[in-house]
Amino acid sequence: MFGDGKTGELVPISGTDPVRGPWQHRAFLPDPLPEQSPDLTGATYRIVANARAALAALDSTARQLPNPRLLRRPTLRHEAQSTSALEGTYEPLERVLVAADDSAEPRMREVINYELMAEHAFLSVETQRPVSVPMLCELQKTLVTGTPHERPASGGVRSTQVVVGRRTNVPESEFAVVAARFVPPPPGLVLEVRLRDLMDWLRVDRTVDFDPLVASAMVHYQFETLHPFHDGNGRLGRLLIVLQLYLTGTLSEPTLTVSPWFESRRSEYQDRLLAVSTRGDWDGWTAFFASGLAESATATRRQMLALVQVQAELRDIVRTSKLRADTAHALVDFAVSQVAFTVREVERGLLVSYGRANQLVDSLVKLGILRPLSGETYNRRFYAPRVLSVLLETGS
Repeated sequence: MFGDGKTGELVPISGTDPVRGPWQHRAFLPDPLPEQSPDLTGATYRIVANARAALAALDSTARQLPNPRLLRRPTLRHEAQSTSALEGTYEPLERVLVAADDSAEPRMREVINYELMAEHAFLSVETQRPVSVPMLCELQKTLVTGTPHERPASGGVRSTQVVVGRRTNVPESEFAVVAARFVPPPPGLVLEVRLRDLMDWLRVDRTVDFDPLVASAMVHYQFETLHPFHDGNGRLGRLLIVLQLYLTGTLSEPTLTVSPWFESRRSEYQDRLLAVSTRGDWDGWTAFFASGLAESATATRRQMLALVQVQAELRDIVRTSKLRADTAHALVDFAVSQVAFTVREVERGLLVSYGRANQLVDSLVKLGILRPLSGETYNRRFYAPRVLSVLLETGS
């Protein structure tokens, strides 16, 4: 599979299976990313330009909103659900959107952890903390904490060999590493150096030599190919896409959901990444990647506008009612940003007394704006049905 155009080298690896004994194979070690943009066709550059336009439209819409951060959490929940599904942890979108932050369900914990990881990453960028290997390790530890994938080595670059997928038509008796679809580089100093090289490459301002989308495509490829952690590489790698666009100023607010598009094209996504390794097909990967960002940006913008419309309509209901307090409008905004919440969370979010928070929630329930989640009696949680409907419709 690996021809003259491959973007790295095959290195020997070996080990011992506890049942079947010793094995030998080869792993792929990618070269450091180049200092010049790869040669791309005119057709691919047009796709990149279309993606830049779609991202610019999304960013322009976000800038016009009074508080674009209100829409960050619903976007992150959708991204968390879809990016986890890509890695085999599926939870229905509706359950994810209304889940409590402290959910103890292992599968839900994995999804909620993605949101926590993303918020930590965005805050790091906002406080001008440089993206680095230690930051990635922190993010990976956040992602797996409290899940079945957590282990003593979590939060560190992996110390064992990992494999990705399994080839079709391979006998079940074959060693897992030999049957793998792709074998990332072995653990050790070289892997750690390549990961540091990638973070150094990402931090450099490359706007003169690289289109930001091309640079993002290259960083995503390199991270997934290095596969530096025991678990969470796919989710962390897709977060890096949005994080890099945020870091370069391509997006002023990181409300972009990319995983649904890649999830629906999982096989091609994996094939395109592999084709860069095996034959240096940066053109095919970049065109695919940019197409995904263009459609993702358009879908996210559509969701953003729909949520803003619902927010305005719910505020109108409050305005035409007997309620006159500004906190009633603030609760509408809170219901858009939180999706589902308790009265205690309203108390903290709106900085009002518990009694006032309870009164406000009750008033909006009577107006039909809010509704209690079914099946909950103690510590009840509430949601805005129209907000949830918009999120589920645009997420389908």
